[in-house]
Amino acid sequence: MATRAKGTGQAKSPRGPAKSEPEPEPKPKAPAASKAPAKPKPKAPDVPAATDASAPPASQTPAGLRLAATAQVIEAVGLCVAAAFGAVSTADGKSSHAASAVALIVFTVAVAAGIALIAAALAKARPWSRTPTVMTQLLVVIGGITLLDGHRPEWGVPALLLAAVCLAGLLTPASLRALNRPPVARQ
Repeated sequence: MATRAKGTGQAKSPRGPAKSEPEPEPKPKAPAASKAPAKPKPKAPDVPAATDASAPPASQTPAGLRLAATAQVIEAVGLCVAAAFGAVSTADGKSSHAASAVALIVFTVAVAAGIALIAAALAKARPWSRTPTVMTQLLVVIGGITLLDGHRPEWGVPALLLAAVCLAGLLTPASLRALNRPPVARQ
């Protein structure tokens, strides 16, 4: 439909010759102000934006930390199994106070989820995960001793073994180095 207008080199539409858009005028440059030379800023190290600089890659996570994280995941699964047994017991009417039993089951599942999150942070060598891991293992030791005292060695012995394995993996020299925070640079 479009034809060339005579001598213009532009296509002609049924409504007339096509108009080209005007080119924007160049902006005037601002005069250079006389300033004192600025101090050179210290360059930040090149770190990819998608990774955390304080955590080593998963392939470099020490075996002790992976072992400790695995022990914590097993403890979280054990808590979920205990919560399931409690739920079955409550449903069978073996609980004297159903409301208290339900609250205890919900609390147990929430604690298991928290332990699993701590285990994930431990596997990523997050420095903050060391203290919650040690505190969790102290509580597992107390619970394991209580289970042994209550004549439940099938629950108490594995709990104590998992706590020992987790603490041993956490306290290896490579794990301690991986969980140390880098020194703060003072300006």
